[in-house]
Amino acid sequence: MSLLEVRGLTKRFGGLVAVNALDLALGEREMLGLIGPNGAGKTTAFNLISGFMTSDAGAVRLRERSIVGLRPHEICRLGLARTFQIVRPFLRMTVLENVTVGALARHPDAGEATRRARAVLERVGLDVKAHAHAATLTLAERKRLELARALATEPGVLLLDEVMAGLTPTETATLVALIGTIHQSGVAILLIEHNMRAVMALSHRIVVLSFGEKIAEGTPAEIANHPKVIEAYLGEEYVHAAPA
Repeated sequence: MSLLEVRGLTKRFGGLVAVNALDLALGEREMLGLIGPNGAGKTTAFNLISGFMTSDAGAVRLRERSIVGLRPHEICRLGLARTFQIVRPFLRMTVLENVTVGALARHPDAGEATRRARAVLERVGLDVKAHAHAATLTLAERKRLELARALATEPGVLLLDEVMAGLTPTETATLVALIGTIHQSGVAILLIEHNMRAVMALSHRIVVLSFGEKIAEGTPAEIANHPKVIEAYLGEEYVHAAPA
């Protein structure tokens, strides 16, 4: 049984088909990568799954329950959370207050929500910044804050949209390790990422989109050597540069 199942998901913007009959499934405790060129429809697919956009066709089921038509906060309460490619924390609030907002989704008591938010901050390594305003954080810290806000909702499924974009190799390695730890705790993860070394290292399976359509699906090794994926996205230079 799939934890998250997407079937025939379609979204049109006028004459442009941004996502075309997408099928994918995320299993319990699985890490699934979603890759493809810019404009391939990856973030649109996330928006459809998480309720920030309405699909034109298709089905999305979370633990066998349809979530099509539900609002984002309703989907969140069912156990699916997401991050955003462009992070937008509440800049005038402290780091702890930002994460407490997420915790309130499940714990309406402010004291309990704050306690749980502190635990999440410790988990992502931001506990020393708890009382700093979000506006003072570096990009890498804001990325971890974005992740912490999602984790505070206690998801079973976590959608990560390019959480490593703009980071240095050292910052990326730290975040890869953190994502691995989150996954090991039992959270299933659907990951959009352009850092191919990271996505290949983290993912059990990978789905590849191009012009809104799925062109391949398989293990990292299968995807790295798939002719359509090489032509549409990876390029021969990646294949020759990738470690054996």
